[in-house]
Amino acid sequence: MKHWFSMISATAIAAAVLAVAMPAQAAKRVALVIGNNDYKNVPKLQKAVNDARTMGDTLKQLGFSVMVAENLNRQAFSETLLAFDRTVEPGDTAFFFYAGHGFEITGQNFLLPTDVPAATEGQEELVRDASVLADRIVERLQNKKARTSILVFDACRNNPFERAGTRAVAGGGGLAPMTQLPEGVFSVFSAGPRQTALDRLSNDDTNPNSVFTRTFAKELLRPGENLVQVAQRTRRLVSEAAETVRHKQIPVYFDQMVDDVFLNGAAKGQADAVKPSALPQQVAALPPVAVPKLPKEDSANAPIASFSRHNGGWTVVFSIADPTLGISWRMGDAGDFRETGFIDTLDPRTRKRMPNPSIELPADAPAGTIQLRYVDTQGEMQGPFPIRFDPDAALIRDQRKILDMTATSWLSFREFNGLLVYYTHLMSYRCAIREVRIGVDSAVPDKVLKMPACNPRDPSAIPSDAQPYLKLGPQTKAVSVELTYRDGSVSEIKTFRR
Repeated sequence: MKHWFSMISATAIAAAVLAVAMPAQAAKRVALVIGNNDYKNVPKLQKAVNDARTMGDTLKQLGFSVMVAENLNRQAFSETLLAFDRTVEPGDTAFFFYAGHGFEITGQNFLLPTDVPAATEGQEELVRDASVLADRIVERLQNKKARTSILVFDACRNNPFERAGTRAVAGGGGLAPMTQLPEGVFSVFSAGPRQTALDRLSNDDTNPNSVFTRTFAKELLRPGENLVQVAQRTRRLVSEAAETVRHKQIPVYFDQMVDDVFLNGAAKGQADAVKPSALPQQVAALPPVAVPKLPKEDSANAPIASFSRHNGGWTVVFSIADPTLGISWRMGDAGDFRETGFIDTLDPRTRKRMPNPSIELPADAPAGTIQLRYVDTQGEMQGPFPIRFDPDAALIRDQRKILDMTATSWLSFREFNGLLVYYTHLMSYRCAIREVRIGVDSAVPDKVLKMPACNPRDPSAIPSDAQPYLKLGPQTKAVSVELTYRDGSVSEIKTFRR
């Protein structure tokens, strides 16, 4: 049966606003889910509307007030976003889900309404003008001062503008990574860059939802899982399912959350967990968050720490906003505090020797909490301040920071019995990397480089049996490279020329 595309009427929008935007005594959970199937000028889709309906039902179970919109043309898309804007208030948790065609143009992601015009090479502006910029949705939620914004895109399908015998608008499968997100935003994509998302696993697969949505919706309902855990499990399960049909689909997520967000109850042992509402339209409280207990002193200027891994272990450097006369620390809640000592430098603020701001930890130091305290210029002890030490997470952060700062050293060419390209640098910091892809004389990295497993005990050492180079043809002029980091985010594509 042919589906005619529907628009949300002004009456329906008004009703949705009245249902969701009622005065609330506390911050609430609100959601907008959109599914577009019935495209007029580009290929229709089969499951996007079903995906939106499934996500709507799932979010209602989690206590969200939900607006569901289907088959939106450009005007209806704008009206729906405006209606959703009116429901979001400062401090709210806002959830946006989109299933349908999406398209990336020069690093920006556009969500395609059902009346997007067909476009050919050189007509990118037609697509831009007729579509919705994904970044703009983030900006709107930021302007409404939502505390937590969750955006999920099941839109990583094939280029909808490709047609036999024509040159399509430049673009490929998948959407561009959204790596520059503001604080408080969490985004999930159904597939990685240049990957396409599966609607089904085989002709016998009768599930009404796409492979990503059926998995993600189920994982959201698992009690005691925070958003990162939900995204990680979804990524693993979808990737494994895709591999059964020899397809590469690895969902990615980008996390700029300050808190651990639990949508279906806090983890075991978390106090004051908020149970989801049983009524779909009832306003829900903010998700419970895991926030470490802060000392009684004003913590606005509490010390922070950076962790650096080297062959001998860990160096921990503390940053303290106030001028100090002495620093001491201990690992855990028991035992004596140890002084860090002093360095041969005068602090111009105190005109005294500067306390040593760093300590050393052994390479096998377990996860734990460093208790830090300091003596201020009045001679009073401040703290102790708890600083969490997670060696696995710290190693990944440290190595990624180094990779970002040394991007020009990722690859190097050498001529020795032919042309070789070395990726020794990447191997040395492989603990922060999940996958390396390169493209030989191509701007699209399409070949996976084999990397040895991360060894946390000696992370920078390259195994003796590893081969840190590739042999290339003598005519090779350039190699492009792209990194997928452990958290699922993706680097810019770097090109190295001979």
